[in-house]
Amino acid sequence: MNQRRVELILYLVKWTVLASIVGILVGSASAFFLVSLEWATSMQHTYTWLLFLLPFGGALVSYTYWKYGQNASKGNNLIIEQAQGEEESVPFRMAPLVLGGTIITHLFGGSAGREGTAVQMGGAFSELVAKVCKLDKIDRKIILICGISSGFGSVFGTPLAGTIFALEVLAIGMIRHEALFPSFVAACIGNIVTVAWGVGHHPYDIGDVPVFSWLLVMKVVLAAILFGLTSRVFSGLTHWMKRGFVKLFVHPVWRSFVGGVLFVLLTLLIGTRDYTGLGIPLIDQAFDGTVATFAFLMKLFFTALTLGAGYQGGEVTPLFVIGSSLGSTLGSYLDVSIPFLAALGFIGVFCSATSTPIACFIMGIELFGSEAAIYFFLVCIISYVCSGHTGIYTSQQIGVSKRKAVRAKEYDTIYPIRQNK
Repeated sequence: MNQRRVELILYLVKWTVLASIVGILVGSASAFFLVSLEWATSMQHTYTWLLFLLPFGGALVSYTYWKYGQNASKGNNLIIEQAQGEEESVPFRMAPLVLGGTIITHLFGGSAGREGTAVQMGGAFSELVAKVCKLDKIDRKIILICGISSGFGSVFGTPLAGTIFALEVLAIGMIRHEALFPSFVAACIGNIVTVAWGVGHHPYDIGDVPVFSWLLVMKVVLAAILFGLTSRVFSGLTHWMKRGFVKLFVHPVWRSFVGGVLFVLLTLLIGTRDYTGLGIPLIDQAFDGTVATFAFLMKLFFTALTLGAGYQGGEVTPLFVIGSSLGSTLGSYLDVSIPFLAALGFIGVFCSATSTPIACFIMGIELFGSEAAIYFFLVCIISYVCSGHTGIYTSQQIGVSKRKAVRAKEYDTIYPIRQNK
């Protein structure tokens, strides 16, 4: 056996073991998180008075991060930066902090998601494995990618999308192929472990895919443009609110407290709690065609307010809600199957907010089946282009610019690009 074959076998064995360890740890953490999240959501629906404690819960979490969090407060951006090759440590305290903070956000009715929590827990566990195994700089980047893929894949039940998401999210227009095998192993093991713990994932039904026609294609393109523009509004509003709260309130405790008070008052003002929590019921209504016409705007605003005020949680599930609700509304006006367009919106808004078109295309197939694959791909391409160089992760680098008009230097992130455009 020649040396190259030996090196290949050692590589496969090494990353099968390391990625599997990460997958087992993160998959178990995701299972615990999803069960805890279900409990928090149930409690919020049962004891509606918990909403009035949101300002105090947010203040407590912000104080904890301010006092003990250190760089963990950077959240997903810290994980992305380290996977890009930075040398700032990912503290293990990030895992319990983001887990507890997200549960508190949902227990008291804040509008946030779960992907951020899963990715941050994945980053914390993978950093721990890297330290124990004394991995070098290159291997550390790869194992952090494994943390992202296993967290994403296990929390949504989409291991293939999780695999590519972790490779694609680091830099717009580029995929980190050197981590493809480890990322795949970690995502698959993470999902298997989560399911083995008895945790299921919410099913979605796209219904019958419409018969192909060029008129349908034109309608889908129009919808995709609107999905991309909507994600730009969400990203811009969220970042604007974060800057506004920082400017108005120096101490993070006051930001979360005041933001929580505003959230409660606005919820009472509109007279419904549909826009609190994850928003899974809104997704179901979107696929049923019973969601309110402007539900996507309301969820967009309440999520931007929650995250802007410093509450813990991700953006992805709310993006699913926003996209599916918008798609459902457009289905009525464009005379297109409502669950079909809701599914396209589901992946389209998320795709444009994260600039991960390949991962979102694969997610569409994993969640809804392959019959509408051509439309999934079309929506991902169009929404990706229309979102421009904006997104929910400010540390995401510009690997390849989406258009010649935007010139990015090597290792530029979307933050300075957004500031200049």
